Amino acid sequence: MPKPTAPVALATVVSLALSLALVACGSSSTASPAGSAGASPPPPSPSANPTVAGIDHPTGATDIVLRIEQGGGFVAPDFLASQAPGFTLFGDGKVIFQQHVEIFPEPGPDGITHNRSWRIAQLDEGQIQELLGFALGPGGLGTAKESYLAGGIADAPDTTFTINAGGVVKKVVVSALGIDPAQSDQAARLAFQALATRLQDFDKGGTIGSDVYSPEQYRGILSSRDPDPTVKPVAWPWPTIKPTDFGGGSDNGAGGVFMARRTMTAAEVAALGLGDTTGGVQGLVLKGADGKLYSLILRPMLPDETS
Repeated sequence: MPKPTAPVALATVVSLALSLALVACGSSSTASPAGSAGASPPPPSPSANPTVAGIDHPTGATDIVLRIEQGGGFVAPDFLASQAPGFTLFGDGKVIFQQHVEIFPEPGPDGITHNRSWRIAQLDEGQIQELLGFALGPGGLGTAKESYLAGGIADAPDTTFTINAGGVVKKVVVSALGIDPAQSDQAARLAFQALATRLQDFDKGGTIGSDVYSPEQYRGILSSRDPDPTVKPVAWPWPTIKPTDFGGGSDNGAGGVFMARRTMTAAEVAALGLGDTTGGVQGLVLKGADGKLYSLILRPMLPDETS
């Protein structure tokens, strides 16, 4: 993998960030992915020695440069199991993100919920620089400490930012972001909120061109479940895959598996006959060859994820 150039000093990064922000005001405050809606983003042009101008950053196709993810709080276990980063900028300029929605998908007549497809876009180096300049400067990550805990809001989710640019390599965890700004670190929280708002609505409601992200692999999360006469299970479709092939889970208290996982290929997922699964599914009930029932959650995997 090509090695990035020497890191730029943080003072230079912040100065560049402010300059980039001023330039962006003359056009748009959001990096605009190349291409138009419905068209596949152009592949990055590989180079043996890629040139990175301004803010230094990794350039690999699986290198995480900027990411936001929310998790924790008082939510159902199946929601936690399917949790995923809402936005990731990779080193080659590829962006994979989940669109901002006000209304989440409802289960179909079969009880299965098909989540909205993730989107993919391609940024050029100028757009990458503008976005990193915002994240390190006005977005607060350049000078952020590692954690910001909100007192008195124990059940609120955490927002985690990951940054690897301009010599800044860190994760920043912010609890209860946007819920109660009246904290001692209010200025930093306002900066993080501005960055979160931008990343979580990266395509501005679908007005910026992107394409459907078609994952090569899925994370399958399996749990034993009790019989339910109101649920019609799907027959276990894989003759060479057994429930015991899902590992890393725990006992559900009744001798069954709980939240075990397995990396699944797109072909294995297609064998379920569920139609569009690019956004992942929840609420699927399988009946194994052993006669037992299992709940299966499918979550698309990102290029940097291996399990």
